[in-house]
Amino acid sequence: EAEKALREIMVDRIFGKAGDEVVIEEFLKGEEASVFAVSDGNYYKIMATAQDHKQIFDGDRGPNTGGMGTYAPAPLVDSKMMKRIEEEVIAPSFEAMKKEGHPYRGVLFIGLMITDKGPKVIEYNCRFGDPETQVILPLFDGDLFDLMYDSATQGFQKNEILSQKKSHCVCVVMASGGYPGSYEKGKVIAGLEDISRESDAVHAGTNYDELGQIITSGGRVLGIVSQGDTLKDAIDTAYFEVKKVRFEGCYFRNDIGQKGLKYYKS
Repeated sequence: EAEKALREIMVDRIFGKAGDEVVIEEFLKGEEASVFAVSDGNYYKIMATAQDHKQIFDGDRGPNTGGMGTYAPAPLVDSKMMKRIEEEVIAPSFEAMKKEGHPYRGVLFIGLMITDKGPKVIEYNCRFGDPETQVILPLFDGDLFDLMYDSATQGFQKNEILSQKKSHCVCVVMASGGYPGSYEKGKVIAGLEDISRESDAVHAGTNYDELGQIITSGGRVLGIVSQGDTLKDAIDTAYFEVKKVRFEGCYFRNDIGQKGLKYYKS
């Protein structure tokens, strides 16, 4: 698999100049988790966790994508694991930037692999992330403007884990057929008006045609977002809404959130 990937990147040049150099890293076995912390340069606030589904096919098979769906909170990050993440990753990251003379203000999205040896950092992003944002923000039990303003003006008073709504949120990405490879655009999207008010269709790759119809204009077209009192309720509602939306070549994973259900079985 590694040799095939190297051929595609460095010989077939599927990423162009970005494939001039590659970094070969240790393989980490475990489950992914996304953690979000907002800092004002002195203190930080930790928001809900999420789990993304990167690969195109059910069962985490096939090539990576920008994300085929998410759910929050991620139950594999229990209070004990969150304590480790805060002590081993979040706090040291902000402290190191401060010591280097670059105190961080804003959202820090930390992509982790939760291994049998604990949390391992995969990546940092200076943003909320897509499709993580779609499930993080609905669970935030506060005023987002106040949080962002205090972050920008050094208004935090202490480090803390922010309170979240006692519910679950799921986002299922509806993609164009062929994505993450080549795909066609301009397919008319039907059924958006049937999405219930309790759910939402977040537009990612859409546009209007000359008749004013909403059409596909990207690989990841829509994110259907639903909430529920339990993770199963949120999953069931999201897929109920997904079935209302139609466009030629539409593709979506059928197992978003399923990995999280095992943590709630008695």
